[in-house]
Amino acid sequence: MRHVIEPTDMSVDEIDQLIAIAEDIERGPNDYANRCEGRILASLFYEPSTRTRLSFESAMISLGGSVIGFSSADTSSAAKGESVADTIRAISCYADICAIRHSKEGAALVAAAYSRIPVINAGDGGHEHPTQTYTDLLTIHSVKKSLCGLTVGLCGDLKFGRTVHSLIKALSLYRDNEFVLVSPDELQVPEYITGILKDRGCLFERTSDLESCISRLDILYMTRVQRERFFNEADYVRLKDSYILNMSKLAKAKDSLAVLHPLPRVNEIAVEVDNDPRAKYFSQVQYGKYIRMALIMKLLEDRNGGGAC
Repeated sequence: MRHVIEPTDMSVDEIDQLIAIAEDIERGPNDYANRCEGRILASLFYEPSTRTRLSFESAMISLGGSVIGFSSADTSSAAKGESVADTIRAISCYADICAIRHSKEGAALVAAAYSRIPVINAGDGGHEHPTQTYTDLLTIHSVKKSLCGLTVGLCGDLKFGRTVHSLIKALSLYRDNEFVLVSPDELQVPEYITGILKDRGCLFERTSDLESCISRLDILYMTRVQRERFFNEADYVRLKDSYILNMSKLAKAKDSLAVLHPLPRVNEIAVEVDNDPRAKYFSQVQYGKYIRMALIMKLLEDRNGGGAC
């Protein structure tokens, strides 16, 4: 059984294939309208979500399939104390593929261990978010026509930001990418992530000053400071507005810069930036649907031994 728990569960060649399929879906979505007819996606969201949950559900419906599931742990048997392992055993009786989001790191891996259907990690705590990473890679490829030779700035909450961790892991597999890690000292990227960069021979630097490096960047990946990951409200309040991208700061950047954000946005990108052609974060939302369509088809086809999903 094939699962996607972290972005590197797909090889570089497979990620490139997903991107190619997603770009073909963008050009001709009607050609894929019945690819998963009769198939069911279980959407298991223990944690709040807008874009990820709805894009998975929209992706499956656009492929001709159906969706079952829940949007909150409170509306599932988790509220009665049921374990993830028992839930996925039951869901495997009803669905052909599953997307799961959970607040606890490792929950998706547990689900995969007990599942009889493919499991896709839709975000587990502050750990991984592989389909957001594939979305980000598709967005970058659509703008830059390549995933190599880029200077990538990642700004904000790099400690708890699962989208940041997953994106660094994936982009470090492509050649000649350099990373600029912009954060307060308290929210620096974990050592295991910088360890991966060192092991893969990637250049990177840490800084707390966005304005000092923005002129060099090809990609700027903004993130919010995540209130739900803090145990201390005072620490959140102190750090939440550490970085706010506005037109004044953006004036120092390249015309070819692409600004990405996994959303939701709070204060970290001023609304005035939305109409700048360098703002690509709402395009990311659309690309998220296409890449998830491609991934659902891939996993169901693999389960069927390479046949149609």
